Amino acid sequence: MLAVCGRLLKGKAPPAARAPAPPPLGGAAAAREASSPGGYKGCAAPAESAERLVRGRLAGSRSRGESEMGAAKVLVLALLLAVASLASPASAQAEREGPADDFVAPGETSVDDDDEDIDDYDEDDSSEIKEENGVVVLNDANFDTFVEGKDTVLLEFYAPWCGHCKQFAPEYEKIAQALKENDPPIPVAKIDATAASTVSGRFDVSGYPTIKILKKGQPVDYEGSRTEAEILAKVKEVSQPDWVPPPEVTLVLTSENFDLVVNEADIILVEFYAPWCGHCKRLAPEYEKAAKELSKRTPPIPLAKVDATAETDLAKRFDISGYPLLKIFRKGKPFDYNGPREKYGIVDYMIEQAGPPSKQIQAVKQVQEFVKDGDDVIIIGFFKGDQDPAYQLYQDAANNLREEFKFHHTFSNEMSTFLKVDPGKLVVMQPEKFHSKYEPKMHVLEIKDSTDATEVKDHVVKHALPLVGHRKSANDAKRYTKKPLVVVYYTVDFSFDYRVATQYWRNKVLEVAKDFPEYTFAIADEEDYSSEIKDLGLVDSGEDVNAAIFDEGGKKYAMEPEEFDSDVLREFVVSFKKGKLKPIVKSQPVPKNNKGPVKIVVGKTFESIVMDPKTDVLIEFYAPWCGHCKKLEPIYTELGKKYKTQKNLVIAKMDATANDVTNENYKVEGFPTIYFAPSNKKKDPIKFGSGERDLESLSKFVEEYATKLSRTKEEL
Repeated sequence: MLAVCGRLLKGKAPPAARAPAPPPLGGAAAAREASSPGGYKGCAAPAESAERLVRGRLAGSRSRGESEMGAAKVLVLALLLAVASLASPASAQAEREGPADDFVAPGETSVDDDDEDIDDYDEDDSSEIKEENGVVVLNDANFDTFVEGKDTVLLEFYAPWCGHCKQFAPEYEKIAQALKENDPPIPVAKIDATAASTVSGRFDVSGYPTIKILKKGQPVDYEGSRTEAEILAKVKEVSQPDWVPPPEVTLVLTSENFDLVVNEADIILVEFYAPWCGHCKRLAPEYEKAAKELSKRTPPIPLAKVDATAETDLAKRFDISGYPLLKIFRKGKPFDYNGPREKYGIVDYMIEQAGPPSKQIQAVKQVQEFVKDGDDVIIIGFFKGDQDPAYQLYQDAANNLREEFKFHHTFSNEMSTFLKVDPGKLVVMQPEKFHSKYEPKMHVLEIKDSTDATEVKDHVVKHALPLVGHRKSANDAKRYTKKPLVVVYYTVDFSFDYRVATQYWRNKVLEVAKDFPEYTFAIADEEDYSSEIKDLGLVDSGEDVNAAIFDEGGKKYAMEPEEFDSDVLREFVVSFKKGKLKPIVKSQPVPKNNKGPVKIVVGKTFESIVMDPKTDVLIEFYAPWCGHCKKLEPIYTELGKKYKTQKNLVIAKMDATANDVTNENYKVEGFPTIYFAPSNKKKDPIKFGSGERDLESLSKFVEEYATKLSRTKEEL
């Protein structure tokens, strides 16, 4: 007994007792746990139990008037138990002073001697197949062994803490019992996805519970309800000998059928993918589920896919530079897809895209709310009815811009009267917080028979921004791409309490902006753009208001810290216009030794190395934490060694997280991003996007676009 307690005290349990510790109990439950036989607490304090037993016996013997002989026997028993009680503290002291397994009772094996056996048991235990209420328990160690050779297996991936999983457990056990009685029996298993990370990762488990049917080793997604009847029906269907997976709903497009399918579709979503791409593999099941869902609509919305590594002409035609890349086509015309990448997100987004690009306004109150509380440009077309030719033209133009703007239209005479606009006209205006005395409140375009969609688009784009707008992360990429861009940073807050202060500084900017219509002006909250301010070196300026200019080439200029005023800003803009300002460049130190096979480029050397008109340059933009970049590194180094003797070709790389890319033609939107900059087309680099990032593919890319490659047999 002492040896066993010694094991427990040391933290070693015999194999049969190896189980998670129960949660702490309180009250009566705790009392039951403390006195229960076989529990850890049951062997925690033997001395106290002995003392209670002696006292009870003595009290009982006195009450029954036992004889002196009987009392003597009890006294002897008490002495023996007292010896046991003395041994217990000694044992506890031994535990404090040294390992419990220093003491080995006769007939027992020391814990050290038994360690190897216990460890061996652990290894066997993890791969042992167990059942709980008829459900097989699988893990990373035993999964493959169990499913091997089986025709059909029902799997549930669960999490111990998941409420839905707990509710589903009794139903799943009923299913297991029913399938056990099936002819032939079909095994039912469950996997704790939080512990079996390898198996759950293999099956792309991202939610709980996830139910899959394994048919001859291939997973079949279960998408029905979590009821016994529906799951049994699906499992029995899949288990039939002649069952084959249904064909994919997603259309497969090639150069032979692409135009035929895409040009005929009112709307179709197309995925350009690479078979080796991990992101594409993760998207595939979600994309197929969305395709199934959208195929049930009336009319259906088709989804298609193109293997861009095989259909290279299509990849080049649509400038596919990364995977997966999704595009929406309307009667053959491509539009960017900016929606989610999971089933329900894709479905909702495409349903919205399939609807009209413009929403009807019926009440004056709606327009009043846009003007009073709006935060973006307001676009409204006024028409006689939905058969008005001007309305049809407006819809076509809106389709081209629906990703960037929200379009509205009205057939209401009341609305025309309120805004004093006749039917057949397009109005573009700003919310009242952006109104100023330097610009009209609305810009009106008359839509005639001769007007085309391009004119409508140009009108919207031209007047989409106020003279001084509010730049923020939500609109930065869509609204503030035109350069030069002048940004003034301070605490921007249009709420009631701070609107006056916000408009005070904005009015200062307006006084300058009116004189430079060729520039885009904006205010920005300093907290929203704290990292940008840091890169500009303005964090410690000590000023409440700071300013910067971003030019067309990607260079940025910071205004010297000075008390802000219209005159100070004007002087800064004029100096920029005259070319008197020095750009701010975020850069790592220039390497002292840069003679390796791959040349290191930093912010300060980008122009001198990458933009050098005398050499062709292959430049990789990477991030130190990027797994794909780390995988590419040895291949890229090998590529550098291969072309090391080419004097007019440079293989280079740049940490784009620590250095500024000082030319906007080299856009970095992911890692790694690779460009080839030919000696004669530095402002028109070619982006590497099709094919695997292996030595062969990169070599072909270099040799295809190189202008000064010495093609000797040894090098090629």
